[in-house]
Amino acid sequence: MSEHIPVLLNEVLNFLDPSDGKIYFDGTFGGGGYSRAILEKADCSVIACDRDELVIPIAKKLHTEFPLRFSFFHSKFSDIKKVLAQQNIQKLDGIVLDLGLSNFQLEDESRGFSFKSKGNVDMTMGLCDETAMDIIHRCSEEQLANIIYTFSEERFSRRIAKNIKKNLRSIKTAEDLANAVRSCVRRTGKIDQATKTFQALRIFVNRELEELKIILNESLELLNSGGKIVVVSFHSLEDRIVKSFFKECGQQRCDFQIVTKKPIAPSEEEIEANPKSRSAKLRCLLRL
Repeated sequence: MSEHIPVLLNEVLNFLDPSDGKIYFDGTFGGGGYSRAILEKADCSVIACDRDELVIPIAKKLHTEFPLRFSFFHSKFSDIKKVLAQQNIQKLDGIVLDLGLSNFQLEDESRGFSFKSKGNVDMTMGLCDETAMDIIHRCSEEQLANIIYTFSEERFSRRIAKNIKKNLRSIKTAEDLANAVRSCVRRTGKIDQATKTFQALRIFVNRELEELKIILNESLELLNSGGKIVVVSFHSLEDRIVKSFFKECGQQRCDFQIVTKKPIAPSEEEIEANPKSRSAKLRCLLRL
């Protein structure tokens, strides 16, 4: 399993600006890149969570290095208030979220995130009620088409849903699902034909957009003055939510200010070193 490379790490640190004695929340621990960098940058505390139990050993290792300053919870970031309550913490000085998949998840055959995976059509990040295969079986052709369109803006959603339902018996693995999509969609470009369908199913199964909206709203009353929310998103649906939320806060509340007038993108050097970072966008909101 390859090491997960944190995206826009330097930029996240610059905007978050960790300081001694402050408390920060890393809602998407993953490989621990952000948490470690924050802890090494200042004599501060980090409370982290992740819904994926696969990262627990990584979190335990980091805790042995920073036993008094780092805490980890196996939880969704939408449960931020419950997590903080367990630590008897009311306020934070910064919140960071990386909304992308980790290398651990992409390379785990049993998850089915990859088009080449010969594992089940799972696509769960952890703490989910259903898998993607459950959704495919449970939903009607129309419902499946609506999910694919709503959560990926795939213009061939009806054609794809029809072909998936038609070939349902032969779809056993993620690779089978990808092939079912490819067989009925033809378009030019470097992006795989199955990308949008996989994205839509993953977002729906993990309730990603709902989770994001919850933590954004919860964060408003959790930040101290001078505290910041830093969000790194990877597709337009997520970024649209973050952009709209920050804009609304900046316009309707006098105690918040948008720090990033335009989203921050990875440098050419970072994209070359880590191609998976190419679609990343960073936005930052400050509590005055």
